[in-house]
Amino acid sequence: MAKRKSDDKITDKPKVHKDLDGLDIKINSFGEIQMNMDITKINEFLNKSVDDKKLRHLKSND
Repeated sequence: MAKRKSDDKITDKPKVHKDLDGLDIKINSFGEIQMNMDITKINEFLNKSVDDKKLRHLKSND
C-alpha cells in the first residue's frame, strides 16, 4: 500500500448511512465536538439501527 504524500489532500467524503447524509463532525481547539446535525436525530438513528447488548434482556420481555 502506497503512502500518501504530505502534499496530497483528502477530499473524499466518508460513506455514511442515507439517514445521516450531510453529517459533519469537527473537534475545535478546546476539544469540544461540533456537529451540524441535531443530537436527537442522531440518537433516534442509533436507537433504531444499533443493537445494545446490555438491553437485550429488556427487549425479549416485551
